[in-house]
Amino acid sequence: MVDRPFWVRRIEQAWQETPIVWLAGVRRSGKTTLAKSLGSERTLYVNCDLPSATAGLANPELFYRDCERPVVVFDEIHQLGDPSRTLKIGADEFPHLKILATGSSTLAASRKFRDTLTGRKRLVRLTPVLWDELASFGGASLRRRLHVGGLPQALLAREKVPEFYREWMDSFFARDVQRLFAFRDPDKFNAVFEYVLRQSGGLLETARASRLLGIGRQTVVSHLSALETTHALTLVRPFHAGGQKELVKVPKAYAFDTGFVSFCRGWDPLRPDDCGVLWEHVVLEYLQAHAHPWTIRYWRDTGGREIDFVVQRSRDEVDAIECKWDPAQFDAAALRVFRGHYPRGMNYLVVPLDPRGHVKRVSGLEVHVCDPDGWLRDVERRGQGRG
Repeated sequence: MVDRPFWVRRIEQAWQETPIVWLAGVRRSGKTTLAKSLGSERTLYVNCDLPSATAGLANPELFYRDCERPVVVFDEIHQLGDPSRTLKIGADEFPHLKILATGSSTLAASRKFRDTLTGRKRLVRLTPVLWDELASFGGASLRRRLHVGGLPQALLAREKVPEFYREWMDSFFARDVQRLFAFRDPDKFNAVFEYVLRQSGGLLETARASRLLGIGRQTVVSHLSALETTHALTLVRPFHAGGQKELVKVPKAYAFDTGFVSFCRGWDPLRPDDCGVLWEHVVLEYLQAHAHPWTIRYWRDTGGREIDFVVQRSRDEVDAIECKWDPAQFDAAALRVFRGHYPRGMNYLVVPLDPRGHVKRVSGLEVHVCDPDGWLRDVERRGQGRG
């Protein structure tokens, strides 16, 4: 079992605010392993896939009253007949208990969740293995992480096995998507999913996708919504505030894992240009994990100038984050236009090989060149300074 202390801390911090933590993430991202790592001496683990779990929870009040441990884990809780009732009784009647529920989607995705437990839960979204977790996973190299992806089973395997990715996609539709959304045509769903994987990191226009795939626009929209709900897709929406000929509607689409992107695109072996696209995905996952209190956007104007990610951490300051596999390829033209509209905020060039970090001036702008950890340290330092 690989320790993932960052995620354990996220769960513990969430429990300080609410009695229920909903641990979401795609299939095989490590939710069960993480839940079990909380310690058997303090945790009652319930595998809701088993018929015995349904029988044992027929009377939730009696179940909680007989619980002798301070933490209860309901793994794959959506398999229960009335999961929201089970969680609500635990939160309201047994507030001394801490509850962890896992699933591949949000609570609202299933009709079984008639109560979304507002005010009683916090969401922790488990991403694939992060940049700063690679040392714990056999010291896997960053390039390997880009190529095989961040699902623990794939990352720990000796080599990239195509069957793993094919089987995962089949299982994802049958066990997650079809059960939650009752889609009848796996071919249409997989066509939309593969389109997202091939276009990952680019703009997502549903009308264009519908036309290219020969699938009705409403069907494409519903399938994209399912992918987003089950965390297989992240839609990064545009930042706009001043009407400066900016994109205001079209999102950028990022598939959940670099291994599936490279598999679907046939990137074997990886070339330097491939690494640049995949590195952007890894940085986004790091931001999702460490910048979760803030909304992550991108910026693009009608002239095609673009900032990879924008984080607005206060009313008047907007941080711009550019991602480059090779820092020599950085061009400050888009950043210069962006700062002409939004002058206040920090500029970051996030690269993989600059652990110490440094500041340089480009086109009259101060740019902090750093790896993802360097970005986090600088954000934390700035936060402490304001405190």
